Amino acid sequence: MGIKVLVVSLLLTSIVFSFLYFIPTRLTIPIHSWKPIINLTKSNMSITKPYPVTFSYLISASKGDSLKLKRMLYALYHPGNYYLIHMDYEATEAEHRDIAEFVGGNPVFGEVGNVWIVGKPNLVTYRGPTMLATTIHALALLLRTCRWDWFINLSASDYPLITQDDLIHAFSDLPRDLNFIQHSSHLGWKLNKRGKPITIDPALYSLNKSELWWVIKQRALPTAFKLYTGSAWTMISRSFAEYCVLGWDNLPRTLLLYYTNFVSSPEGYFQTVICNSEDYKNTTINHDLHYISWDTPPKQHPRSLGLRDFKRMVQSNRPFARKFKQNAPVLKKIDQQLLKRRRGEFAYGGWCSGKEKTQRSCSGLQSENYGVLRPGPGSRRLKSLLTKLLSTRNHQKQQCR
Repeated sequence: MGIKVLVVSLLLTSIVFSFLYFIPTRLTIPIHSWKPIINLTKSNMSITKPYPVTFSYLISASKGDSLKLKRMLYALYHPGNYYLIHMDYEATEAEHRDIAEFVGGNPVFGEVGNVWIVGKPNLVTYRGPTMLATTIHALALLLRTCRWDWFINLSASDYPLITQDDLIHAFSDLPRDLNFIQHSSHLGWKLNKRGKPITIDPALYSLNKSELWWVIKQRALPTAFKLYTGSAWTMISRSFAEYCVLGWDNLPRTLLLYYTNFVSSPEGYFQTVICNSEDYKNTTINHDLHYISWDTPPKQHPRSLGLRDFKRMVQSNRPFARKFKQNAPVLKKIDQQLLKRRRGEFAYGGWCSGKEKTQRSCSGLQSENYGVLRPGPGSRRLKSLLTKLLSTRNHQKQQCR
């Protein structure tokens, strides 16, 4: 009997390893139901002028965020990019249906085919690993679905301060391996408040949302790797995204297991992975590309931005800001002065502005302009910030230490 069990075990082991052997190291096969389709025949569009760089976005929204999410999509949309929406499982059925109808009913989204919704959403707990799991889930889907250069994670409470033409133009000359991840090894109070506690996120196994569970016993700080902390908002390269998802060495998986019981894991996982990786630690830019304003002393959440913050937002030269309340008056000012966007229309761009350069309305796709960029002052502001960040002195000083 013991010999039969041994033989069966060996057979099963060999089968498992045979499957592992044939798993490709790169995700090159698209998911057919997700494959983006640009219907060129509908409008005689030509893609002989591809865009120099492409971004993929994860936009996360929670219960009550549907109106903010729709406004965000109008402000952020560009036919050269890709957009994945995750609406928290806790959101009402009406909200899920509202977003599905909004995306499915928009003629531009339908014609270009580059906006998707996660069909099986996750239940996300604030400060829990389910936020991180949602991001990695999005990376896996986008890696298999389309070609892009950088991945950006945003929430429905974020908003762009420049057009996507500005963003594409400013990044067109940068090395594609750069990763914009704010990071620090000086954890301070976080060592004891986050590094030692053990937490359990009920959303990992329950369909009912509840707070994190705190285990009484604490753990020692790690010695196998160095902890880093930073902003949860990042812009990461395709290469680093593949490393995090595929993990050709075991570091990304090891750290994913470690951060499953870590408080606010989205503020440490990518920082710790990249700064402990010999292959990627020199690709970091220590910046999250966001304008965020905190109280003094800082509270648990940043301040909600208003009209009095507008000038400082613009002068920061950053492409994104957070957080904003729904229909905050400053959003209208950003739309009018920075994005040249009208209500119910897209932000200004060469792809939708018509033949006349003076035309500021951006309500639909101008097929003959696909591939055209019309960057404005936002591109110059962002280039100024990037030049400063990438200067030899600043770049080397701010890399993982």
